[in-house]
Amino acid sequence: MPVAVAHHSTPAGQAAVRAALDWAAVHQTSVLVLHVEGTGSGDTRDTQANPAGVREAEQDLTEITQQLTGTVPDWTVVSTASGGDIASALLDLVVEHGADVLVIGSRRRSAVGKLMMGSTVQRVLLDSPVPVLVIKDS
Repeated sequence: MPVAVAHHSTPAGQAAVRAALDWAAVHQTSVLVLHVEGTGSGDTRDTQANPAGVREAEQDLTEITQQLTGTVPDWTVVSTASGGDIASALLDLVVEHGADVLVIGSRRRSAVGKLMMGSTVQRVLLDSPVPVLVIKDS
């Protein structure tokens, strides 16, 4: 069963991708790169993610894997659109694709930010049906 990673073009997101690739290499599995695109609209049924966003995710993964040495696990980008509930969209993709674990990135927070951990990260941690590995950027 694959390891899933939430894609985001930030240092924390890239750290999460590297961690997911490491996890997949150790456990001899593949990586599902989850690309969720916010549409701002509440109803996203039958709405596909923007192909440009999917290509960006694929390009990010290609650049990260080119920097790695050794065997690189197989990876695939899966995408969906979300009307604002990114956490639910991520978790739906995890269930739909049968991932064993979900890797997400999180950035450092100020004192006030620590009081209110990012709502998406918090929702994923509380609602995930699989173990979640949270990676902080350095």
